[in-house]
Amino acid sequence: MKILSTLLLLISLRSFAQDATIFKPDSVRRVIEAVQITSSLKVEGLLNDAEWKKTKPSPGFIQIEPYQGKSPNHQTDVRVLYNKQFLYFGIFMRDSLGKKAIRATDFKRDFNYMQHDLVNLSFDGFNDRRNAMAFATNPYGVQRDFLSFDDIYYDFDWDGLWRVRTTRSDSGWVAEIAIPWQTLRYPKTTEAVQNWGFNMYRNRRLTNEISAFSPYPRSFSSFRMDYAGMLANLQPPPPKPNIRIQPYVLTSYDRYTGFDAAVKPEETQVKFGGELKWAINPNTVLDLTANTDFAQADADRQVNNVSRFSVFFPERRQFFLENASLFGVGISRNLDESGGNMRIQPFFSRRIGLDDSGNPIPIDVGGRFVYRSLKRNIGAILMRQRGVGDTPATNFFVGRFSENFGKQHHIGGLLTVKDRPDGSNIVGTVDGFFRLGESHSLNTLASYSTSARTGKQGFSAYAQYFYVSNQFKIWWTQSIVTKDYDPELGFVSRNDVIATTPGVFWWYRGRRLPFKKWLRAWEPSVFPEFYHQASTGKLIERTWTVYPVWLNLQSGAYVGYSVTPTYQQLTEVFEPLGVKIETGQFNYVRHQIYASTDPSRILNLQTIYNWGTYFGGKLNSGDWTLQFAPIPHFSLSGRFNRNRFVEVGEDKTSTTVDLYSIEGRFALNPRLQLIGFYQRNSENQLQNYNIRLSWEYQPLSYIYLVFNHRGFQNLQQRAQTEDHAIAKISYLKQF
Repeated sequence: MKILSTLLLLISLRSFAQDATIFKPDSVRRVIEAVQITSSLKVEGLLNDAEWKKTKPSPGFIQIEPYQGKSPNHQTDVRVLYNKQFLYFGIFMRDSLGKKAIRATDFKRDFNYMQHDLVNLSFDGFNDRRNAMAFATNPYGVQRDFLSFDDIYYDFDWDGLWRVRTTRSDSGWVAEIAIPWQTLRYPKTTEAVQNWGFNMYRNRRLTNEISAFSPYPRSFSSFRMDYAGMLANLQPPPPKPNIRIQPYVLTSYDRYTGFDAAVKPEETQVKFGGELKWAINPNTVLDLTANTDFAQADADRQVNNVSRFSVFFPERRQFFLENASLFGVGISRNLDESGGNMRIQPFFSRRIGLDDSGNPIPIDVGGRFVYRSLKRNIGAILMRQRGVGDTPATNFFVGRFSENFGKQHHIGGLLTVKDRPDGSNIVGTVDGFFRLGESHSLNTLASYSTSARTGKQGFSAYAQYFYVSNQFKIWWTQSIVTKDYDPELGFVSRNDVIATTPGVFWWYRGRRLPFKKWLRAWEPSVFPEFYHQASTGKLIERTWTVYPVWLNLQSGAYVGYSVTPTYQQLTEVFEPLGVKIETGQFNYVRHQIYASTDPSRILNLQTIYNWGTYFGGKLNSGDWTLQFAPIPHFSLSGRFNRNRFVEVGEDKTSTTVDLYSIEGRFALNPRLQLIGFYQRNSENQLQNYNIRLSWEYQPLSYIYLVFNHRGFQNLQQRAQTEDHAIAKISYLKQF
């Protein structure tokens, strides 16, 4: 540990001396001027309306990647108009290769930005330099939108009401965008003219060249709004309360096999319900839901887990995804692995309306209140879950408060209550985030739980320090979860543990880097993890994951190799994929190879292959995903996961477990799509599949046809299946 601490210090000091590229925000902000018009534009992606000629050309963009600060090789022109209803953008992404340069693999809303050309707009209507509303599109008019808070919390599944059309030509592609003022958030003011914080970036995916209207360090993102420019000369209408209602009607046929007599083998039903969103003012939003339904939500995928940590399935239901960042307090496993395998979330919305197997439980009624301002954020969720079978009717409450101060600091609290007739579970949490400069930050949390049913109390906490520059990312995360910490409305990957998870990540792009035409960066790293049992203080797990090789190519492809010496002290029996491993001490070494071709290509392959010793035997694991996307209208991917155990555990078990998946997306346009996936697991010979036809017949109003089949085993290892055929129509009206 002393050696690691010294290494972290030396690298940090060296990076301070070398890194002059993390610049401070410019005191003079770059400006784009908007022009007021009285007419309405027909959004077609052509920019041939006479009104566009009234605008002034925008300042030239500045390159962020791969050469920060240089002029881009392909220019972007931006023009801005507005009337009483809409804020319009006309954007021309110039390209010498024209349509031949365009990359886009599908028509999925909130598409994967690594697979598409895109342009992204970010608005800071309150000029707090902390928060942003983001709207992005690709060359086919597919939408991606989300909310950003302090560039650390994101609501990626927020869907705004806006319109975009695009065209493609031999000189580039054009996006014409109309955003209703009602969708945007800005203050009520006596000033006749407003100037908003604004930034915009473009990714030319063929060469991974990112350029931006207002420059920012390449290790940050365009959502660090203290680096934003300005959108000037706006005269928006005064914000007023607006209401969106979205009722639905649904009919379904359900069939169950393998269940006990209490479950009807077949059932047909008709269901009504809906949601109401009331924007009381620019800071305050109230959401109400009745007879809530999530038939259109993407289904969970099976995962074969061979680690000692619980699998985390992400939330996929739209009502809970919006404003999730406000309530999403805790430490999670990010792509940079800064928390190691530990995840501590005092609130996890999947605990509402779903059982432990992911089966839906009806929600009778619920509401969410959110207030956000420059100084503070307040949120509350109240839900009533219907009693079903052995699960009694349950009330849920989540309350959140955070106070902003200084330069992107905040402290806050979270309270969750799960109330059932047999007792309540209550969890109280305090947290804080402190940005200690452009490159330094500290994230902290402490949480306490008490459960009336068990009479037990527990505690969890963590502190996480980050240093980020254009050359290094360095972190140290210290966390603890006691044995009896039980957030019934949350998620914890492991109990009775003290976790120490530091790490160092080096991005090298120096002069000695070879093959610069193909190679963008060499990124070696080390991620040690140490886990002690909280109740005894004994070391129960130690891993050193070292990446001597990680090469990022200019195309977006990558290849990497890691080695992980591991020590495990099992204090209880462990059964990965049915292979029984008794308690005891184990030392083994795992090797991993990671590789991906360019994910934006017509045919792309991603693979992770692991081999080496494992709990007294050997384990070879492979995961391969192949995608074929000849045109954005059609995408087909297949995935194969294999775990081959050789003489593992006390019984020297040798077995192979395979998981097969195939997924397809077929789209006439971004608003009419057929999506399906199929999975089969050899461990239990069970199959899951889901087919969904989605038609957005007008903005955010949908018709869905869904067929879902789930196979699983109950606690008695008895096979059960569910089949659901669903037709649903929803209609959105905004007042």
